[in-house]
Amino acid sequence: MQEAILEKMAGEITLSDNAGATIRKWRESFELNQSELAARLDVNPSVISDYESGRRKSPGIATIRRLVEAMVGADKERGGHVLARYHSLLNPTEGILAIGEYRRNISAPEFVERIDGRVLVTANLAQKQVQGFTLIDSIKAIASLNATDYVRVYGWSTQRALCFTGIKYGRSPMIAIRVHPMKPSLVIYHRPEDVDKLAYRLAEAEQIPLIITELEVAELEARLKAMA
Repeated sequence: MQEAILEKMAGEITLSDNAGATIRKWRESFELNQSELAARLDVNPSVISDYESGRRKSPGIATIRRLVEAMVGADKERGGHVLARYHSLLNPTEGILAIGEYRRNISAPEFVERIDGRVLVTANLAQKQVQGFTLIDSIKAIASLNATDYVRVYGWSTQRALCFTGIKYGRSPMIAIRVHPMKPSLVIYHRPEDVDKLAYRLAEAEQIPLIITELEVAELEARLKAMA
């Protein structure tokens, strides 16, 4: 599994139109700041900053390999929690209809526009970034996901959109998000019958934008994947 993720990371950076942004995405996914990554590579933090901002030309294959190995190595020393989430991408649990990661950070306003979303709770929408998505069948999820499985909906990063189908009033997903320490960037409700006032209050309390989309499920999934 480790070799597979190293290849995935290196491949994304190498093939990316904006290698710096992709390096930053992976660094943030592994919960490292620029100084921590630089220390592991024995370079000045300005080197990492220059790569990510584009001030320094894209690194070569050997440097990319060192970068991704440093990120993975740091996670292993911390218990391998980020690596463990990779399992969810290979083996989605019941209730997860689709899950994916993006090569670049997508601004929340752009994301909402791409899914024809309507904003119910703004909650700093303009400052939010989306690094991935999880499309969840809320009825199956409630019936099948335990506390361990719930972590798997976050894939590689908490900076993602959690998209819930089968919504009636919308309070259950927001209650689950409220009580769990991991928080998404956005919550999307697919064609809810109605939205309970409690869902509004919880979204505002957690400062998580709450969005509605009326797309067909197949079209929503297609658009989520197209952004990748």
